[in-house]
Amino acid sequence: MAHRTVELLAVGAGPANLALAVALEELAPELADRALVVEREENVVWQRGMLLPDALSQVSFLKDLVTMRNPRSEFSFLSFLHARGRLDAFVNLGSFVPYRSEISEYLQWVADSLERVRVEYGRTVASVTPVHGTGGELTGWTVELSDGDTVDCRYLVIGAGRDAHVPAVFEGLPAERVIHSTEYTHRIADVPADRPLRVAVVGGAQSAAELFGAALRDLPGCSPTMIMRSIGLNGYESSKFTNELFYSSFVDEFYAAEPEARRQLLAEMHRSNYGGLAPATLDSLYRQFYQDRRTGTDRLGMVTMTDITGATTDGDDIVLTLTDRRTSATRELRCDLLLLGTGFVREMPRMVRSLGDALGLDEIDVTRNYRLETGRQGPAACYLQGVNEATHGIADSLLSVLAARSAEITEDILAHRAGRPAGDREPALAAA
Repeated sequence: MAHRTVELLAVGAGPANLALAVALEELAPELADRALVVEREENVVWQRGMLLPDALSQVSFLKDLVTMRNPRSEFSFLSFLHARGRLDAFVNLGSFVPYRSEISEYLQWVADSLERVRVEYGRTVASVTPVHGTGGELTGWTVELSDGDTVDCRYLVIGAGRDAHVPAVFEGLPAERVIHSTEYTHRIADVPADRPLRVAVVGGAQSAAELFGAALRDLPGCSPTMIMRSIGLNGYESSKFTNELFYSSFVDEFYAAEPEARRQLLAEMHRSNYGGLAPATLDSLYRQFYQDRRTGTDRLGMVTMTDITGATTDGDDIVLTLTDRRTSATRELRCDLLLLGTGFVREMPRMVRSLGDALGLDEIDVTRNYRLETGRQGPAACYLQGVNEATHGIADSLLSVLAARSAEITEDILAHRAGRPAGDREPALAAA
């Protein structure tokens, strides 16, 4: 077992912490030399469980890790395309939205291109323990990895993403018969495709629709049925006026809003990210249903305004109890496989909640600059990325704000190191 010390440790090599790594290299190279990113997987893959061949990003390529902060950065998506020799082809494609797999390639390219910040793979965090001085002040963090190695750090940045949401009604089902969207691509190969499976797809938004289409491709002859609580599938709310709420500059306005106004904003923005489908996905899915009905195949099913109020097994069957929200009538639906497009848990991830318990916090709060409110002064700090939607707006878990947020966190760390007030910018950064 090895023990070492770094100044900054970032957990998770996803877009958030890679954007921070780039910001450190460009804005704080001395700190970058003493920074480490640990990733539990063996490589960087964006949206690993749903990296489907033809899936498109829903965000402009200009909202990469750096461009909105530094358009001249060598870590931009355009620089990646140039390095790969396909800038001309991408421009000729005439699209602002790359393939999801291409964004994933870009993220790995950024990780490989870092010169100062180290990235280590296959490093799973088992626990995080706060370290206190004799006066009770917070002096650092001890992070234990699953192989027994430990890392001490002064600054901890958690960007490992949210936990998958598996509704409680499904908890008693055999694990091999239930696949959440975050696990689809690496688990579907284990599902036998040599017989006509009955597949239930739970959810009414983009991930559920993608699971539905993927099942038709990966399980030939299957009969998939979508089950949703909503009245039907809808497109994303994507007006240019609404999209201004995804600007990084909107974070200040959202953070300063009253709690009720924040709730209203999040509720009204739901269909812009969580409750809708991309137009191309929506059109393709409807055409599939049209053809299925036109030919009389009756292979595809859709059940709307329905709650799943029970789930059990009967022999080889999964038996779902469906309750109609309009009439309260119930019926059974039998299937062989359950695909969950049910999104993510809204509360803080387990790692953050465990850290809060270790600090004796009643609730998890962060400052405007994403610093965890620990209730203790001291030379150490922790930052949370991608889990602050309730205080920083709906774009917090998306690519849209990464470039600006990485600079804000870097600036806050430098101010904290120097003992300056939060938000007080170092001269070199102010001029950058």
